[in-house]
Amino acid sequence: MTIQLGQVAPDFEAETTQGTIHFHEWLGDSWGVLFSHPKDFTPVCTTELGETARLKPEFDKRGVKVIGLSVDDLDRHAGWEADIAETQGHAVNFPMIADPEKKVAALYGMVHPEADPSITVRTVFVIDPAKKVRLFMVYPPSTGRNFDEIIRVIDSLQMTDGRKVATPVNWQPGDRAIIPPSISDEQAKTLFPQGWEAERPYLRWVEVKA
Repeated sequence: MTIQLGQVAPDFEAETTQGTIHFHEWLGDSWGVLFSHPKDFTPVCTTELGETARLKPEFDKRGVKVIGLSVDDLDRHAGWEADIAETQGHAVNFPMIADPEKKVAALYGMVHPEADPSITVRTVFVIDPAKKVRLFMVYPPSTGRNFDEIIRVIDSLQMTDGRKVATPVNWQPGDRAIIPPSISDEQAKTLFPQGWEAERPYLRWVEVKA
């Protein structure tokens, strides 16, 4: 299955390290990050899960629930989590989906046969409270993910959703934003009474509060 931006994230029922979940029900009104790992006891994923556990307070602060997935079963997940806590210094503090039959992986297009038909690739989905997919990224097996970037994108999505702006390259919270071309100058006068800087007619910079 091919997932596209803006579509409703497929719902599913799955066994996790924190019990059986119905995905949409588990998400509730929260944002969500669903990310897959090739398999348990792999070195790059071990570092990623430790980093996600370390960053969980940052996800919590943004109203984001995090859930991982691997094609291995719950028993292997339990053993791997012990390794993660010991080697990374942070115990896994979010659920991990056991997907040995690759049902969820197939539903989300996480298995790429040309790469390896037996495991999932490193996929990340960011899902909003309306259950719509707002971001997906696929990393090669040799490259660990940048979770600071995932948080940065969530900050941008949450800010731009409420303020009718876009964020420029390398944007960080507190930086200037951009008024999209779809908003006319007349509309902008109402939306942004503080004014803006027009570097070009199509490139209008505006200060917005986080």
